[in-house]
Amino acid sequence: MKIKTKSKKVNKAWLNDHVNDPYVKQAARDGYRARAAYKLKEIDETLGLIKPGHLVVDLGSTPGAWSQYVRRRLSPSGAAVGALNGAIIALDLLPMEPIEGVVFIQGDFREDSVLAQLEDVVQGRPVDVVVSDMAPNLSGVENVDAARIAHLIELAIEFAQKHLKPEGALVTKVFHGSGYTQLVQLFKDTFRVVKPIKPKSSRDKSSETFLIGIGLKKPPQA
Repeated sequence: MKIKTKSKKVNKAWLNDHVNDPYVKQAARDGYRARAAYKLKEIDETLGLIKPGHLVVDLGSTPGAWSQYVRRRLSPSGAAVGALNGAIIALDLLPMEPIEGVVFIQGDFREDSVLAQLEDVVQGRPVDVVVSDMAPNLSGVENVDAARIAHLIELAIEFAQKHLKPEGALVTKVFHGSGYTQLVQLFKDTFRVVKPIKPKSSRDKSSETFLIGIGLKKPPQA
């Protein structure tokens, strides 16, 4: 009984923090599906990654806040609907409510058949930016979770190496802890410029941060 009571207290505290979170309130005002939009917004505004005319691939897109942000960046008027100067392809294991102008693929990025679907939609077009908010289901076992996280990031890097423009950028979510140093080195081996950023909207208690790689060291594979 004590364990359940403690769990209820923790859930109640989280819910209270969530409801009173200024980014949650701002997301509701701005029409974003999640506060995560402001993480990508800060990264983009800091580094100037996403521009009109770009082709952007959003990995781990559900519920769609990052795609919503990208969609507004590619709109001539910054609108959530209407004309779009560019293209957005989103992918997630979970379903996602449609976003005007966004092509969505539901499937597991780790499966070859799903990756093939994504590549079919890309149609050989050079990608300007890949953004990835993908995260595995965590087990609580540090070395197991680190391996799962690393696997997703390695797949995102492989996709970027094949499809990014030489000057393109990859944004991925990572977690401080076991394996973080190795992931930073992998980014440094792949990209000319590597920037770690923990956005202000990322919760203080969270170990998440974001690694951004800009400019491939090797040209895309044929």
